[in-house]
Amino acid sequence: MERPADAWAAMRQPPWRFLCSGWPLRSWRYLAGSALLGLAFLCSTLLLLATGMVTAPILLGIPLLLSLPMLPTALARIERRRLARIQPGAGVLPEARPPATGGPLTRWRQRRRELPTARELGYAVLLALPLWLADLVVVANTLLFLVVLAAAPALASADAVALGPWTLTSAWQAVPFTLVGLPVLWLVGSYLVTALAGAQAALARLLLASSEEELARRVSELNRSRLHLVDAFEVERQRIERDLHDGVQQRLVALSMTLGSADYELEDGPARDLVRAAQTQAEEALADLRATLRGIHPRVLVDRGLEAAVREIADRLPFPVAVDLATVERATGPAEAAAYFVVSEALTNVVRHADAQRAQVAGTRAGGWLELAVSDDGRGGADPAAGSGLTGLAHRLAALGGTLTVSSPPGGPTEVRMRCPWPSR
Repeated sequence: MERPADAWAAMRQPPWRFLCSGWPLRSWRYLAGSALLGLAFLCSTLLLLATGMVTAPILLGIPLLLSLPMLPTALARIERRRLARIQPGAGVLPEARPPATGGPLTRWRQRRRELPTARELGYAVLLALPLWLADLVVVANTLLFLVVLAAAPALASADAVALGPWTLTSAWQAVPFTLVGLPVLWLVGSYLVTALAGAQAALARLLLASSEEELARRVSELNRSRLHLVDAFEVERQRIERDLHDGVQQRLVALSMTLGSADYELEDGPARDLVRAAQTQAEEALADLRATLRGIHPRVLVDRGLEAAVREIADRLPFPVAVDLATVERATGPAEAAAYFVVSEALTNVVRHADAQRAQVAGTRAGGWLELAVSDDGRGGADPAAGSGLTGLAHRLAALGGTLTVSSPPGGPTEVRMRCPWPSR
């Protein structure tokens, strides 16, 4: 049988199953923890406030007063973890703030700048004033009555024990009360404690769950951080390209020229043959490096834009490719590079797998978005999930907020369509 998701689902079980489960004890522990947590929060707040105000004239109390907003956020963080135990089916409430990193002082400074939300502050006030006292009364009285009823025969044999309107003067008089009252009190107390724990957990989840505004803010921050990562990747790519172009490529050119000069100076023989072989290898390495540079980021894309870069790809293919990108304006680097690599990968797949006679690249820009499609008349059957390079490009487009779809029924035609934000330069 499935485990109940919360206290309410546990109480809807048959009584014998509910009483034999761990929910009454779990609810008792939750309320006891709430009482201790609320009392600790109240005492810590009053102590920190009093100490900070007394020592503020000598500046020692200023850090203490500045630490006061950290208490409600710390209380909310602890309560979110406790809710996962009393409501396992609902999962752990997500944090509304990023995790603190660095050393103790750095973490303290970060947490000090994080003011509690209105909901966190409201829950802290509720827990510190009425809730902890109510939890303490219920838990302490339930435990006290259970202990008294269980020990009633021993207590009555030592002295008279008053249980409501009855006064027990012997163990034999107390035994019926223990045998009848203990199960009844356990039944009533279990349902009472579990109901109270369920209600308090529901209130805590209602107040500590992220509101729609907070969720929207977090989504906006995630989108911004994702775009920052894309921009950082683009900057790093440009640095690598510049280092290869201005450093390694120039050294290979100089090496090839030096070997050519040595070939000119040497007479025919084994040494000259070795120099010529080395020069050939240097030229091949230079050609490979230039091909790698085109794969990292073609210079024509930077200088002349997407249409010129796509036409350069089309001119190298063994079949005609119609390019219709005249209406597409220049965009920022990451978007333009993503569109270029989608076209490059799609056309490469056409050459390798499609057995096509012709292809077409068409794109339009409307409303700040680029709609681009690469189609061919090949045999179709392309599956992006089978290790295609288009999968990585789809992830790259997703980081920019775009999408990539592939339509390739058996027998063709195949169409790779991308849609991506296209911010103009």
